[in-house]
Amino acid sequence: MANVGNSAGKPAPGLVQTGIKEALFAAVIAFGMFVLYVGLKTDQNINNELIIVQRWGLLAIFVAIAAVGRFVIVVFLRPHLDARKLKKARSGELDISTDKGFFHRHFLKIGLVALLVYPIVVVSLVGAQGSLKYVDNFGIQILIYVMLAWGLNIVVGLAGLLDLGYVAFYAVGAYSYALLSSYFGLSFWVLLPLSGIFAALWGIILGFPVLRLRGDYLAIVTLAFGEIIRLVLINWTDVTKGTFGVSGIPKATLFGIPFDASPHGFAKLFHLPMSSAYYKIFLFYLILALCLLTAYVTIRLRRMPIGRAWEALREDEIACRSLGINTVTTKLTAFATGAMFGGFAGSFFAARQGFVSPESFVFLESAVILAIVVLGGMGSLTGIAVAAIVMVGGTELLREMDFLKAVFGPDFTPELYRMLLFGLAMVIVMLIKPRGFVGSREPTAFLKERKAISGSFTKEGHG
Repeated sequence: MANVGNSAGKPAPGLVQTGIKEALFAAVIAFGMFVLYVGLKTDQNINNELIIVQRWGLLAIFVAIAAVGRFVIVVFLRPHLDARKLKKARSGELDISTDKGFFHRHFLKIGLVALLVYPIVVVSLVGAQGSLKYVDNFGIQILIYVMLAWGLNIVVGLAGLLDLGYVAFYAVGAYSYALLSSYFGLSFWVLLPLSGIFAALWGIILGFPVLRLRGDYLAIVTLAFGEIIRLVLINWTDVTKGTFGVSGIPKATLFGIPFDASPHGFAKLFHLPMSSAYYKIFLFYLILALCLLTAYVTIRLRRMPIGRAWEALREDEIACRSLGINTVTTKLTAFATGAMFGGFAGSFFAARQGFVSPESFVFLESAVILAIVVLGGMGSLTGIAVAAIVMVGGTELLREMDFLKAVFGPDFTPELYRMLLFGLAMVIVMLIKPRGFVGSREPTAFLKERKAISGSFTKEGHG
């Protein structure tokens, strides 16, 4: 421990030298990564000619942040964490604590109550029209990704099947609702379960070719499946209208009551002033109910034999077969169940937007959903919900951060760099919490006593 620090708590000279070297190395790497994306920018002059705008000041800020951050990690953060782990190891203390505080014990109840009163509080603070942004962007948008991530969690987190084309089921649900409602006039409440059924059928269709595949090969095939669905939507113009998309999709109704200006509309019926906020609040509670349904079904399935079969398949497929478990039906049910919830979310997305196009279902959507599952902790519904709030809410919050222009210059556009900052945040979280926000895992089947398994007792990606 001589190189950690002296008795006064100051870092040792050798550690400072190492930190300086690491900081310089990080600065060089940051310069090479950002010089073409941040330091140089293409623009057009008054003669409509392409010119290169140099932004060396902004590049210097990015490089300085990387260097200073690396220095702080090496000199201060890492020695502190190492000393803390050594102290726990010597005292025999576990990485997880069995003592739970009031907030930890009632976290789910508090979160549910907060979600139920969220639209009411927002409307009371900023008014009906002012609440549109907060209810839609920071409420409905986040809950859609929570539902998608919980659906993918069945495939990836419980069954251990790496799926990179999950957005395909999202697209199937959205286009099922858009086309059937536009051409046949079916209502939302009829098409919501139908969209889930159609997506589940496509999940089974995907499951059959990949029964013998695992790991990277499975990821490649599912990625190809997602791209095939997107290309079909683009090129089948007679039905899907190609890149133009499907517009004029009918909205959802509240037991047949529409949210429009008609005499039988929601506002007229309840003698309320006309506002589009009522429809957004209705959609908020609708997607919240769908999320709760997804969580309830997932929890119930985990405690059933099929859920235990998924977990056995995740841990070791060969051992799973040796126990007599039918891996064919286990994989197909995982794909079908996860795809069904993706279809539900897709039909809701189409009703919310009123317009769908293939550009909404690119590979980046699958990557974001998978990142939410991994960051939250595979298999943990609570961790995935927290990750969705942090990732989706954080990227939406960047749109509101105009004060960053005072730091990075008037030409800085926060939303253009949100994916860059999002990637940096993912790297930081993976360094600090490599098993996700919720790193412990509780088995569904236990003998005499339920115990949480810490990530320290298992290899990465197992346990």
